[in-house]
Amino acid sequence: MSLALERQTDDVAAVMADVGRRARRAARALALAPREAKIVALTAAGRRLREAEAAVMAANEADVAAAKASGVAGSFIDRLTLTHSRLAGVAEGLEIVAGLPDPVGETIASWTRPNGLRIDRVRTPLGVVGVIYESRPNVTADAGALCLKAGNAAILRGGADSFRSSVAIHEALAFGLDEAGLPVDAIQLVPTRDRAAVGAMLSGLDGNIDVIVPRGGKGLVARVQEEARVPVFAHLEGNCHVYVAAGAQLGMATDIILNAKLRRTGVCGAAETLLVDRAVAATHLAPLVKALLDAGCAVRGDAETRAVDSRVTPATEEDWRTEYLDAVIAVKVVDGIEAAIDHVETYGSHHTDAIVTDDERLAARFLAEVDSAIVVHNASTQFADGGEFGFGAEIGIATGRMHARGPVGVEQLTSFNYRVHGAGQTRP
Repeated sequence: MSLALERQTDDVAAVMADVGRRARRAARALALAPREAKIVALTAAGRRLREAEAAVMAANEADVAAAKASGVAGSFIDRLTLTHSRLAGVAEGLEIVAGLPDPVGETIASWTRPNGLRIDRVRTPLGVVGVIYESRPNVTADAGALCLKAGNAAILRGGADSFRSSVAIHEALAFGLDEAGLPVDAIQLVPTRDRAAVGAMLSGLDGNIDVIVPRGGKGLVARVQEEARVPVFAHLEGNCHVYVAAGAQLGMATDIILNAKLRRTGVCGAAETLLVDRAVAATHLAPLVKALLDAGCAVRGDAETRAVDSRVTPATEEDWRTEYLDAVIAVKVVDGIEAAIDHVETYGSHHTDAIVTDDERLAARFLAEVDSAIVVHNASTQFADGGEFGFGAEIGIATGRMHARGPVGVEQLTSFNYRVHGAGQTRP
């Protein structure tokens, strides 16, 4: 049974302090856990999740029904909903993470000094990772699995809207830990929906949280960055761009923009702005806009874009800055690659941006000069995903520049220390 059964209490601070203490104890044990035990835990969790599909889906259906009754946006419902294939993907992700190389104890570099000292740089766990996320119940499994593989204890605070689903998924993780003989406190789901629990985590739980990972909307991330008293792996909004440059094949550009925008509109890797180079606007702009409109996507464009299709509505300055997370896209004609890069740097969120062109020189310049966590050539921005990178899963997409950037997988959830081996040397 899951250890995350909801606790009704007026003393959230006491509950969270206890969660922090138990996580710290578990982290010390997990840092020394053998590779084989972690594999057993994650494999068993994946198996349990498949066996418990009916219970997980029933919990998710209750969450979805409550969310619909509250009148939330369709994009939110999409992120909240588990289907048979999505749940199978979550279970598969646990199994993939189980099979990844174990980073803990890996020697990253080694060298010998003139005095004979040998210095090794060795990967170590971060300790206790707090993850605060909204709506996506799959993050419960993804974050728990990645933290476990990297030797970290995890404190997971999912959205109130997905609480039932997260509890059902957490049960599988707890089952796996128990089967492997690892402390079940290594992955804890915050047992209350009270928003005060978030504030407690941001305070650091008396020094028992080492890093916070926010995964959610702009409001959540802003609050975490403002209030956190521990380091944060920032995951800002995904205002992603596709730039159709000179030398782009129209067919390829059409396929990419339709997928980047409409495959799943509610994910952070969904394209929000299409930039079309003036060099190909005469041949590419109208077909690209028509394809989007015919597929059910609203288009907000500049004057040149509005001129090619009467269904296009005017874009405002705010549209260039907006992460729609819906079937809406902003379109603009730009004068060359410098203008495209300048637009991305001015309005983008440093998440994921793509160029479509057969001109390798233009592509190389775009990839080198666009300062985003992920830059893409001739492929959809929706590949911005830890699973697609071969990480098995991700704990989020870090858009900052310190420590972790892009999909945060197992390696990004470790630090390192220096291990110095001598033979009696003393410093003069």
